[in-house]
Amino acid sequence: MTADDAAAKGAAVDGAVARGAAVDDVDAVTRAVLTASRVLVAVSARSLAEVEERVTLPQVRMLVVLSTRGATKLVTLAELLQVAPSTAMRMVDRLISAGLADRQTNPGNRRETLLQLTQEGRRTVEDVTARRRAEIATIVERLTPDQRTAIVEALTAFNEAGGEPPVPDVDDAEDGVPHPLGWVDPPTVHDA
Repeated sequence: MTADDAAAKGAAVDGAVARGAAVDDVDAVTRAVLTASRVLVAVSARSLAEVEERVTLPQVRMLVVLSTRGATKLVTLAELLQVAPSTAMRMVDRLISAGLADRQTNPGNRRETLLQLTQEGRRTVEDVTARRRAEIATIVERLTPDQRTAIVEALTAFNEAGGEPPVPDVDDAEDGVPHPLGWVDPPTVHDA
């Protein structure tokens, strides 16, 4: 297939999508999702702009995991973040120095240490989440009701295919705060 043929195929698929026709082209869907991911990465970057001097993106990810799981052992935290325990420890040390996390002795096993967010750490996650939610809402408001319905259906299917449970509504979330930043863990028993 020549570049012109590929461009024509892409234009035809894009036109079919615009007309509401079914698209059974994995490449076209993949391109659309990649484009959408660029929008979401930009939203994410802007939502982190106010905290970037204090914490890195990986550290924000750690804050989010701690906010969704509560007090957690270092080894478990490292596994969830898919980093070495030594890397997780360095990240934790920086978060503790910044006043965003702290250590406590595990009441169930005094030889273990649990990591948890401080009030400032919780506030940081909530602020970043609120900024991200507001910016996404601004983008969604530009869509017609039919487009919104289509996006909800498409993204729900995409999330299910990826194994990601839905973020709860604000009214359904614990303490009225939805899962921050879209990272959600399935219900598990905490390591306490």
